[in-house]
Amino acid sequence: MSQQTPYESAPQPPPGPPVGGPSGPRSGFWIRLGAYLLDGLIYGIPAAIVVVIAALISDALVILVYLLAIAGYFAYFTYFEGGPTGATPGKRVCGIRVYDFREGGQIGMGRAFIRQIMKQIDGIPIYLGFLWMLWDSEKQTWHDKVAGSVVVPADAYR
Repeated sequence: MSQQTPYESAPQPPPGPPVGGPSGPRSGFWIRLGAYLLDGLIYGIPAAIVVVIAALISDALVILVYLLAIAGYFAYFTYFEGGPTGATPGKRVCGIRVYDFREGGQIGMGRAFIRQIMKQIDGIPIYLGFLWMLWDSEKQTWHDKVAGSVVVPADAYR
């Protein structure tokens, strides 16, 4: 049985991320914004064209097509971010993906859908929910926090 003398040092904690820093590689604000803008072009331009065509045909049709376009927006992001790659086409081009913060891997369709709903709330108070990642230690937006996700470089976690 060994006795500790007052001169021995206390056990040191295992090495880890710096205090206040992310627990692993994270994608920054500008690359995430770029991916979102690319997805806006990929989904938004065709959807806008269809809405304009519907508006030329009938007022009732434009309302229906507009509602379908909104549902399509949710389906687009939910399908790609909740799927095995965790990345929309825009995110793939930018080399980033959505990753489960708690357990690793994909977040699944349910949490991806919740993430999309929360994105709508993120923008209400002067986009504060999106900007939150600029000072958050894990670089999470509000929709990331609610869904338990982070956005990481695609090659960081395989």
